Amino acid sequence: MTDMSMALNELLEKREASSDFLRDTLTFLLQELMEQEVNGRCGAERHARTDERITHRNGYRDRPLETRLGRVDLKVPKLREGSYFPGFLEPRRMSEKALTAVVQEAYVKGISTRKVDDLVQSMGMSGISKSQVSRLCAEIDERVDAFLNRPLEGRWPYLWLDATYIKSREHGTVTSQAVVVATAVNQDGYREVLGLSVGPAETEAFWTDFLRSLVARGLAGTRLVVSDAHEGLKKAIATVLTGAGWQRCRVHFMRNVASAVPKKHQPAVIAAVRTALNQPDQREASRQWREVADGLRGRFPKAAACLDNAEEDVLAYMAFPKAHWPKLSSTNGLERLNKEIKRRSNVVGIFPNNPSVIRLVGAVLLEQSDEWQVSRRYMSLESLAPVLQSDGSDEADKLTFENAA
Repeated sequence: MTDMSMALNELLEKREASSDFLRDTLTFLLQELMEQEVNGRCGAERHARTDERITHRNGYRDRPLETRLGRVDLKVPKLREGSYFPGFLEPRRMSEKALTAVVQEAYVKGISTRKVDDLVQSMGMSGISKSQVSRLCAEIDERVDAFLNRPLEGRWPYLWLDATYIKSREHGTVTSQAVVVATAVNQDGYREVLGLSVGPAETEAFWTDFLRSLVARGLAGTRLVVSDAHEGLKKAIATVLTGAGWQRCRVHFMRNVASAVPKKHQPAVIAAVRTALNQPDQREASRQWREVADGLRGRFPKAAACLDNAEEDVLAYMAFPKAHWPKLSSTNGLERLNKEIKRRSNVVGIFPNNPSVIRLVGAVLLEQSDEWQVSRRYMSLESLAPVLQSDGSDEADKLTFENAA
């Protein structure tokens, strides 16, 4: 301990003269951490003679560590019997490794983006090897592929669908690619990411193929699908998920209504529409909805027409247990996930190809889905019971759900 204090004091005395003070401090602390851990493994401090000793040291092996402060050269202690490897040198989280792979792949393929150099420096990367790229990509691709193609077992009463756009270089041209994501609640009340697909546009055919792939993997028992009002997506839902209801995201709808009135009147119109959404049941909500539409018809006919056409779709969530309403009325939960995807992908800028998009986004989704599995239930088993037990007929559902509420 005395040696450690002396070394630390010496380092502190040099802080004014050294521009690498933070990096030197980090190196010292990590090295000391390893020494203390190895003392514990050996059962004795270095050079100490004691009956409690289990094994002896056997030199060091050099191990560089890339950090945001730059490269740190560490000496990892070796043991004569057994092995030692510090936990802080374990491989980075999968999404961070995927981000590294994307940038490395961009360099290897000769693709240049304005942000790549800054990214490399921020991650402390100092060299690129084609063999390293291949190994890293293969490891990530294997896990992401297994996750995105896993069988879907049980029932999935609620499904959320949404898309975001990421720039990718396909066939030598940089284009915006649609990245569509599906999340759902399973019969045990937990959220999971079900699937991911990347394509040039959100066409009906694209959405249909995506939904069919989910069904082929085992998606079943879906009672309600929540999404925006994209026409291609709506048609795909009706074609593939027959028997499931559709909930139009009310946040997207509010934006549509606001765009139909002058800006200075938007707050008042939005507040009026919200009075319908704040009603205690679907019957009262419909009554208030029509009153609001009639009140807007004289001054804002476009907004009134918007309400006329969307009443059933925007209020669809009210046919389900009241405990689920806040989560069924919009795609907000999925949009938060899309923001995380954009945050990670914006660092890259332009992806070298679509497989690299799937690699990075898939790694992000895998991590998020794993976190959901170890967190609290998204919906309680008690509140889900009537949804899972109902036979799909409207009257039976309403009676069961009202009793549950």
